[in-house]
Amino acid sequence: MTTTTEAAPATRSFEADVAKLLHLMVHSVYSDKDVFLRELISNAADACEKLRYEGLSNAALLGDGGQPRITVILDPDARQLTIEDNGIGMSEDELTDALGTIARSGTKAFMDRIAGAKDAEGSHLIGQFGVGFYSAFMVADRVEVTSRRAGTEAASIWSSDGLGTYTIQPATLADAPARGTRVLLHLKEDAASYTESFTIERTIKTQSGHVPVPIFLKDTPDAEPKQIADGAALWTKPKSEITAKEYKDFYRSAAGQFDEPALTLHYRAEGLHEYTVLAFIPENKPIDLFEPERAGRMKLYVRRVFITDEAQILPRYLRFVRGLVDSNDLPLNVSREMIQESPVLAAIQKGVSNRVLSELDKLSGTDADRYLNIWDNFGPVLKEGLYEDYARREALLGLARFKSTTSEGEWRSLTDYVAGLKENQTAIYYATGTDLDRLATSPQLEGFRARGIEVLLLSDQIDSFWVTAGVDYDGKPFKSVTQGLADLSLIPLVEGETPAAAASDAVSGFISFVKDALGDAVSDVRASDRLTTSAVCLVAPETGMDRQLEKLLAGAGRLDSAAKPVLEVNANHPLIEKLSAVDAGDDALRKDAAYLLFDEARIADGELPVDPRAFSGRLMRLLERGLK
Repeated sequence: MTTTTEAAPATRSFEADVAKLLHLMVHSVYSDKDVFLRELISNAADACEKLRYEGLSNAALLGDGGQPRITVILDPDARQLTIEDNGIGMSEDELTDALGTIARSGTKAFMDRIAGAKDAEGSHLIGQFGVGFYSAFMVADRVEVTSRRAGTEAASIWSSDGLGTYTIQPATLADAPARGTRVLLHLKEDAASYTESFTIERTIKTQSGHVPVPIFLKDTPDAEPKQIADGAALWTKPKSEITAKEYKDFYRSAAGQFDEPALTLHYRAEGLHEYTVLAFIPENKPIDLFEPERAGRMKLYVRRVFITDEAQILPRYLRFVRGLVDSNDLPLNVSREMIQESPVLAAIQKGVSNRVLSELDKLSGTDADRYLNIWDNFGPVLKEGLYEDYARREALLGLARFKSTTSEGEWRSLTDYVAGLKENQTAIYYATGTDLDRLATSPQLEGFRARGIEVLLLSDQIDSFWVTAGVDYDGKPFKSVTQGLADLSLIPLVEGETPAAAASDAVSGFISFVKDALGDAVSDVRASDRLTTSAVCLVAPETGMDRQLEKLLAGAGRLDSAAKPVLEVNANHPLIEKLSAVDAGDDALRKDAAYLLFDEARIADGELPVDPRAFSGRLMRLLERGLK
């Protein structure tokens, strides 16, 4: 019998091909080369913030190095770009530790050290993952970092070509900054544009224009520095200190618009999550309002550093809102280019969305004219939320405004509509289409007018969708006037209107003949209680799709076959009464009349006759007979 002794497991370190890892970092983590400048400026801003914090307990560190600042220096002749700060700086060991180990973040370590400290809340540290620095190798063949830690005399130079190795050595005092860090990029040939003043200034203002440290730019090494960012973000100032002109200028710059904001929303959320919102609703429609991707235009910042303008901070039906959100505690993924699926982001999305709708509701009560101008421009977009956002549907219905058969061209709210409900009316009636004028003259509205019932006229494409999503308001469902039975008999007629007489036997017989003659072209032919002056109209079956929605889906190729419509006949119309008196043996005339009535109803509905050539022939035969 053999006895075996189990050996203790050996612990070993993972091995990595550093060159391949750097290549992956440079070419896979970031999708936009411009991001390197944001990352390096963020690091510089962090260095200044670290100095501010450590200077609270050791004033000697501040020395005579002046106020915190970041200087960007261009050298087109040498194809070099330098980012220099007068922050805390790094010793040789710190350079090795921070830059010689990928993903070991000095900022993260610093934050861990000050966690819980009294002044930690006030710090504006940005970088946390220790990989942003390596984005410099997207544009540089070699990167040199010269740094001198505050309060020391020694300086060091770290240098690497990004292929897996680096060197570090002492720097002469003459070549080192008095305090802080200088990052020198030897740019690749295809990155020479990063020595152009316009390119750099535009990129900095877009991505880092609001970091908490002033930024200066030198067009050449010998040029005088000019300030391009003052280290003060507009949205961090109290509202009482910001003028209307400053808001307007910021809106035009951030939104790329030339109008004025119709509504400005500026507030700071505090509590479990802290963030600041500065948002604007434009006075005019942006040209990209109906782009297919329906992308939002809210920028996301973390501690005043631009992160992305692709985060869906607001739902797509609020994509006309322009502005930004600046979060203090939003966790980011390693690249800072995509936001993690985090409860923090979800809370921000919910909070900002609800606040925008709340401000719109408040405006509708305090300044109706200004609100209606916003609704004129963005109502069709807001109504997308009635279809997409069940949780906020009630709030959106309260914001919605409509034209109707009784509004005389003015906007009406659903509160107004419900206040005017008629006796025994149990639904909110609507008609959908593409043209308000044609909708207002639709034959399907006649019976509703005879009873004084208001009908909403919905002419936006989205209307055909949201009304079918099980929407109700104040317990009243929405019901199409072109779908199913009208059920108007229980609602009294307005004064002066006389009730329709029951269909005579002759008319009932003619209606049955029309149904047989049309065959499969219709699902039914019946006497109508919604027509008062027109002879016929088409409606959808009770269980069928609203006719306008059916047309939209068919036109988009998303409907294989349409439901057969119902032809409703006005049993009291003089034409119907005369046709019903035609000799029952004259089938040719009666059949022509049946198809002409059907085509007339289609034309009134904005459609062509089923067979234009056959329609023309029937009309000619009828005219010839009438002229004999």
